Amino acid sequence: MNAQENLDNAPNGDDDPTEEDLLPAWLRRTEGEQRWSVTAALLVAITIQWFLPERLSIHPRWLMPVLELLLMGALLLVNPHRHIARSGNRVRVLGLLLAAAVSLANGWSAVLLVRDLIHGSQGISPVQLLMTGGGIWITNIIAFSLWYWEWDRGGPVKRAMGIHKHPDFLFPQMQQEGIARPDWEPFYFDYLYVAFTNATSFSPTDTMPLSRWAKMLMLSQSTISLLTLALVIARAVGVLQ
Repeated sequence: MNAQENLDNAPNGDDDPTEEDLLPAWLRRTEGEQRWSVTAALLVAITIQWFLPERLSIHPRWLMPVLELLLMGALLLVNPHRHIARSGNRVRVLGLLLAAAVSLANGWSAVLLVRDLIHGSQGISPVQLLMTGGGIWITNIIAFSLWYWEWDRGGPVKRAMGIHKHPDFLFPQMQQEGIARPDWEPFYFDYLYVAFTNATSFSPTDTMPLSRWAKMLMLSQSTISLLTLALVIARAVGVLQ
């Protein structure tokens, strides 16, 4: 039974549900999500960047972590509310700048790491190599999860407002009724999960990219992840031998 049939069969009265009320939560206006999960992921990424070897960081070493912390502080100033849905265009711009800063810093480190792996680097133990490669790999997951979260259906604010009806990522909860709570809608952790599974399986798992930009982002992430893991593991095995 679709939403229109539900409306036609509903009894008359002031408490009758509207057409929007009969839509699933991910399609209608909601309070939106809180920012704590995004903040936690960003703090993990900044911490990893801070402890990377100096030769793999943008100089001065403190520049990108401090810049990212300043952008996080600016986000809290312009959007002190608990729910992201109450924010405006300034928050979206700052969020995209923050995602770009994390991606730039991690991309720089990844390129330098690949250079070291190809040309060789003396004095690096297998443990250090694996920890460095693992840190860059984890930060890459966080960076792409931010892009997925910021761009799907116009970002978290527009998703909470129910503006865009056509998803860029098709989650299982959107395809079948009864497998999730009626108030389910995608939050940041769902996009972090998509980024993690894409980085480990090098392909979509349960969530499908629908738009071209989503497919290109997932393609880019899979390529970077595969290259990083393959080179780090190969180099670590060579050092061990």
